Parts: sequence; C-alpha cells; structure tokens
Amino acid sequence: MIRPRVGTTIALGVLVVTLAACGSTAPAPGPTTSTPSSPATSSSSTSSHSTSSSPAAPSPAVTESNPPGDIPDNQAFVTYPGVSRHYTVEVPEGWARTSSGDSASFTDKLNAITAVETAAPSAPTVASATATQVPALASSVPKFQLVKVATFTRAGGSGVLITYLADSPANPVTGKVVRDAVESFLFWKNGQLVTLSLSGPQSADNVDPWAKVSGSFRWTP
Repeated sequence: MIRPRVGTTIALGVLVVTLAACGSTAPAPGPTTSTPSSPATSSSSTSSHSTSSSPAAPSPAVTESNPPGDIPDNQAFVTYPGVSRHYTVEVPEGWARTSSGDSASFTDKLNAITAVETAAPSAPTVASATATQVPALASSVPKFQLVKVATFTRAGGSGVLITYLADSPANPVTGKVVRDAVESFLFWKNGQLVTLSLSGPQSADNVDPWAKVSGSFRWTP
C-alpha cells in the first residue's frame, strides 16, 4: 500500500480551501454616481416660464398739450368799459389788468391785449398809418418786422389793421424772449383814436380769441 506524502496532502488541502473561499465571496458593489441637474438649465427654464406667464405692461398714456400761448377754447370773456368810458371791449376773464393814463393792458402768461386812446383829427388810412404809426413802432418795438397794413371791418366799425412781428420783453425770471405776432387795430370816431393791440407767440393759434376781442369793440353812445 502506497501512502501519500504528508506535504503534498497539506498543499492540496490549502489549495481547495482557497478556491472555495474565492468562489463563495460576492463581488463588492461599485460606487453609485448621481448626476445633479444643471443650475443654468434649471434657472433658464424657470426664467422662461416666468417671462411667458407675465402680462405685457400697458403703454404709458400720451400727454397732450396746447402750443405755448394758446388761449383755451373754453376761456370766458368779460366786458371792459375803457379808461375814458368812450368804448367797450371784451377781454378774457381773469387776466391781470394794468392801467395808466388813457391806456389799459391785460396779460396772461405769454399773451397781451392793450388798448390806448389818443386824440386824432381824422380817421387813419393805410397811407397815413404807413407814414406815421409804422415808423413809430419800428423805433420803439424790439426787432420790429412789418407784415402788412390793410383796412378792416368789424361790427363796431372799420379802420386800419397793422400786422407785425416783434420780440417780447424778456421774462424777468428766465430771461427768455418770445417772438410775438401782433395785430394792431386802429378804431376812429369823432376825433378819438383807439389802438387795440393783440399779441402772443408767433407759434400760437389764437385766431378765434383775437377775432372775438376785435369783433367785440364798440364805441359808447
């Protein structure tokens, strides 16, 4: 009977145990990796959603305004009897009045109405106004520019109208000077001449108010 060698038997036993241990051991699980959502993508999505759901802001209302010097359409007028009581004329209610001798002025913002009464032996004509009144205006009015001299007819009488451009007095606060358009009506009766001047910014639209004022002039009986 042949006996195996002790060393060989022990070596085989160790090999079997080692192989058995390797076969029964479960492999260690690998690391678990999670991918977080991208902050940029999330923020972009939220911003897009917020923008699309917000209502559009309404357009601001457009503020409308009249050109400088325009007299309002609803302006009320009152009758002024004249310094000498020889005539009456309607002027805008609430305007500041200044009187001196035989003249009176009414002003509001950039507009003015002036009535001056003087003695005159005869009624003015286009020729006499061109020879007398126009040179006087040219020498006393800043940057006087004659537009025309013509006759006119109103309910209160007929006469001569001098139309011209001039620089307004400088604003005492801002120093600003406005280019004015002036209508100067010469009314005459029985040796009395009333010069009714209406002035306002050249850009203003005061045709109707000025027509109302000049058309309201009446001589007192």
